[in-house]
Order: sequence, then structure tokens, then C-alpha cells
Amino acid sequence: MTVKLNARAFDHAKRLAKDERVVLDDRDGWSEHQPTAQQENEFIEEHGMREYGKWYLGIDDEQDEENKGHYKFPYGDFERVHLCGVLSAESRAAQQKYDDIESAVAHLHGMLELLREGKGSSSKS
Repeated sequence: MTVKLNARAFDHAKRLAKDERVVLDDRDGWSEHQPTAQQENEFIEEHGMREYGKWYLGIDDEQDEENKGHYKFPYGDFERVHLCGVLSAESRAAQQKYDDIESAVAHLHGMLELLREGKGSSSKS
């Protein structure tokens, strides 16, 4: 399996963070906040796989682009970046030694922490 950084998704996530379309939640929230398989399927049906892919920081070159398995390391809920999703992606990328993804996610983490420092612990919808 060859997993590498999805540059389109990284750019999308940075734009969302700059626009403060974020949820500054706790590390443990991702299991509750990540989209369900049904939500993923509904998003794909409405927006297509290309848009779906913008919500995943990694891509698996060995999987077909029209397969959900092609996309790895989700970071948001199809509307906003979630800090808990970024933290989850950061630790998984480090464990699996995907250095390019780990570096990109660390950058996003820093952007979100700056927002958190400026806003306290609130989130923007």
C-alpha cells in the first residue's frame, strides 16, 4: 500500500481553517464527530468522489479513485475541520510513518491551536 499526502485536501483544510470553519473540540471527540458510512455515502451521492476526496489527507495509490478505500486520514465532517480529527490523523500518520502526511497534519494542528488560543475553547459553526 502506497499512501501519500492528498495535496488538494491539505489545501482545502487550510482554506477552511483560514475561514475559521472549524470545531475546536477535544482529542477524544473524533469517534462521535467523524462522518458515518451513511453520511459518507450521502455526501458522495450529492457531491461526487472528487469532492469527497477533499476531506481526506491521504490517498492510497493502490486503490481505485472511485473507491472510498482510496482516501485515508479524514479530518472533518464535510462542513468543518475538527481538531479531534486532525489530532487523530496526526497520531495515525506518525504511527504508520507517513512523514508527508504527518508534516501536513502538524501544520493544520498548529493553525487550529492558534485559533483556539485566540478564541478560547469556542468553536465556529
